[in-house]
Amino acid sequence: MLRKLLAAAMASAFSLAAWAQPTTTEWPQKPVKIVVPFAAGGSSDTLGRGIALQLQNALKQSFVIDNRGGGGGTIGSAQVSKAAPDGYTLVISGIASHVIALAENKAFDPIADFSHIALLGGPPLILVAHPSFPANNLQEFVAYAQKAKDGLSWGSSGQGTHAQLIGEVFAKQAKYKHTHVGYKGAGPAINDLLGNQIPVAFVTFTAANAFVNSGKLKAFAVTSTRRMPDMPNVPTFSEMGYPDLVATTWFGVSGPPGMPPAMVERINAEIRKGLKTDGMQKMMAQEGIQSQDWDAATFTRFMRSETDRWIPLVQSVQKN
Repeated sequence: MLRKLLAAAMASAFSLAAWAQPTTTEWPQKPVKIVVPFAAGGSSDTLGRGIALQLQNALKQSFVIDNRGGGGGTIGSAQVSKAAPDGYTLVISGIASHVIALAENKAFDPIADFSHIALLGGPPLILVAHPSFPANNLQEFVAYAQKAKDGLSWGSSGQGTHAQLIGEVFAKQAKYKHTHVGYKGAGPAINDLLGNQIPVAFVTFTAANAFVNSGKLKAFAVTSTRRMPDMPNVPTFSEMGYPDLVATTWFGVSGPPGMPPAMVERINAEIRKGLKTDGMQKMMAQEGIQSQDWDAATFTRFMRSETDRWIPLVQSVQKN
């Protein structure tokens, strides 16, 4: 009798659990949370809010942004890796949180601990300064930095981010001493830069674009393959003699491990549709963001290839 009761209870529990998991066609039946693992104001936040709006319009359900900055993006990302794989908790993944930061902080396995869904794209990085900074081009910047006795202080969107890595590589190649100041996102770094609390910073083109065009910041070089249309007078690092500094700070959408493949495919399809809308195309063009129309499997392979590319470079910088 006891065995029958236990068997019935287990069957009932299994039935309830199965009922609680929405099917792909039923999702979403309640608000979906998208964790942005950086502070508001940066490229991850801009892309996250943009795609959240598109998904909300298409699926007639709320998509709520939850900014959880810290740890180079690993804190918020690690929380999502432990969430239920039901499609109601997603994260804006990226090169900072899922590749570079992991060279020091093994908060999670970037592949095994997530269901990677879709690439959003990303902007290049840009070296910017307060208008009072005593240099007007990259050559003058390097000359000034090399003469700074105590080293040049500079900010980035956080310890372990792509911006920090590029800044470290540039300082090494340009042969100047420096002190890195990490923030919880590009937004706070730019706020201190505008207030002249720090003299220069490496941030995404997205975060700095409006301030450079309005004259509130000055720009020295970008990490794009060619000059940005919005800033034709700002050279690339490559053309200035730094070919290693060609990079995009890309972001994507990922979820907890074990999400049903059909659900991953559906969200991937909806995101790709959203990226092609006039609103998203206009926003990405204005911010210098480029994307690719990839399925989830291609995005996951790209994540692996970026790990192979960047981790050795991070480790070489850390040794010096």
